[in-house]
Amino acid sequence: MHRLEVPAPPAPPFAAGTFDDVGPLSRADFPHRHTFHELVHVTGGTGTHVVDTDRWPLRPPHLGAITPGQVHHWAGVRGLTGHVVLFTDDFLLDHPADRERLRRLSAGPWPVLDERTDAVVTRLIADLVEERRHGDESVLRALLHVLLVRAGRLLGTPPPAPAGAVAAEFTRLTARPDLGLWSVAAHAGRLGVTPGHLTEAVKAATGRTAAQLLREARTREAQRFLLRTDLTVRQVAVRVGFTDPAYFCRFFRRETGLSPGDYRRAGEKHHD
Repeated sequence: MHRLEVPAPPAPPFAAGTFDDVGPLSRADFPHRHTFHELVHVTGGTGTHVVDTDRWPLRPPHLGAITPGQVHHWAGVRGLTGHVVLFTDDFLLDHPADRERLRRLSAGPWPVLDERTDAVVTRLIADLVEERRHGDESVLRALLHVLLVRAGRLLGTPPPAPAGAVAAEFTRLTARPDLGLWSVAAHAGRLGVTPGHLTEAVKAATGRTAAQLLREARTREAQRFLLRTDLTVRQVAVRVGFTDPAYFCRFFRRETGLSPGDYRRAGEKHHD
């Protein structure tokens, strides 16, 4: 298995470039699975792309997607050219319906693009590659959303159903850490629904649980405090709703792979 190696913040969890730019893992010939989303625009090459138990011969130009958890590899590939766009699930929080677009694109053989569609996809990916050099995450999110919507439209896939009002409001609230809502029950109370109803609504709209999204929001807020303030770890724990600093440290390590102290030191080193 391999995973997208994300530099220490404030660099966004996003990468885009040619197969050569992204590195040899983008052409990996051994089965592996990702913890991130991958869009692949194949412009040349021969061979086979293997996803789970399916084998799809390359007939470029293609646009395809690989979603977290899918096992895939390249088999007998020669002369592979094109671009790869890698991004974590955080990049889809503003537009939850994009997850369904990616799922549909990853569910079968990658469609062969006609000349006009290939030109549009090429231009949109070039915009992402260019903006990646500037590192403005809000612009990258917007451009990625445009690419996914336009790709779905050009390839003739129907638009996914819009997220429900409850799920959309939950997403908005998780972006407001100042409200101090650190549990699914607290969000449900704010929205006037039961925790069970909230969980079902969020799962139906996003494909993920409310608890998962809330853990990620909580972790991001802790990261902000650790990198951008002089608060102690104990104080950060309180700010993100933990009364027990030891439990906060276990939570943070589970979510990020680092202790709060190690995460702060890595961020300070990055800025030196």
